[in-house]
Amino acid sequence: MEEYSQEDWGNHSQDLHGYPTDQELDEIPVTKRTLKIKQESSEEAQKRDIMQNIIQILESVQLKWELFQSWTDFSRLHLSNKLAIFGIGYNTRWKEDIRYHYAEISSQVPLGKRLREYFNSEKPEGRIIMTRVQKMNWKNVYYKFLEITISEARCLELHMEIDWIPIAHSKPTGGNVVQYLLPGGIPKSPGLYAIGYEECIERPPSPHMERHSLDPGKEGRVDLETLSAQASLQVEIEPTRIIYCYLGIAEVRTLQQCLFLHFQANTKTFSKDWVGINGFLSQNCIVDPGVSPKSIYIKFVEVERDFLSAGSLVECLEKAIGYPLKFNN
Repeated sequence: MEEYSQEDWGNHSQDLHGYPTDQELDEIPVTKRTLKIKQESSEEAQKRDIMQNIIQILESVQLKWELFQSWTDFSRLHLSNKLAIFGIGYNTRWKEDIRYHYAEISSQVPLGKRLREYFNSEKPEGRIIMTRVQKMNWKNVYYKFLEITISEARCLELHMEIDWIPIAHSKPTGGNVVQYLLPGGIPKSPGLYAIGYEECIERPPSPHMERHSLDPGKEGRVDLETLSAQASLQVEIEPTRIIYCYLGIAEVRTLQQCLFLHFQANTKTFSKDWVGINGFLSQNCIVDPGVSPKSIYIKFVEVERDFLSAGSLVECLEKAIGYPLKFNN
């Protein structure tokens, strides 16, 4: 690996992270600087969450770390044209346990080429690793990978990068039946789609709510606002969480056709004997007076039809989310 002076390394580090100079900071108004910091913090947090999710997948399949020894590791035939989830790890002279430095889904660039960038001192990714080894921050560098198909890569993209779309519903008709209102813009092409529902988790009231009491100095006069707040906040609701319950493969039909068949089933013919996702969605349309149906969400991604039959898509998504899909056999 090429040697760098302390001054050169400082310049490389400055370029790598894109830190603004003092002069640039002085020129940015305080409000704009604050917004920029908040935006960058949000983006960084999102990147960390995605990487943590990828690490969780790698750990769940119990892959072994491989020691990086030479460039020939990455020119081998079985790495040259594969798509994969991969991780870069390291240990130190003081602690042999291997820790993650980075993890990524290589879904656009072949794994061999992507790994070479992490061990090339002329690339930003490789420069970081080279410097830490040279400075004895790290002892050895390792890598691990799990080969994936194009459809599995798109499935992971569906989970980590595609936002949920809420499904609206009509007002009750015919007594206690509502109809789903699918959004426009669903592609007339093959692909993958997921259906989920909103789960609200209740938790006990906060301790400060229990300490509220009437002021004895008011001789029994009731603070109506305080009582109203106590009544409405007896149970605090956690932020909503959307639970995946079904992964669909639109291979024979289009995404639009598949979702239409799920959500436009005739609720008049609903039977308690129905099972699976259609039974769940139809039963959710039958509500008691004054009660709203469970909130339902969808997400989808287009995938070429030729790729959809490859891979183990349901198991791939279940590993990524960490729980089984309720309505996939």
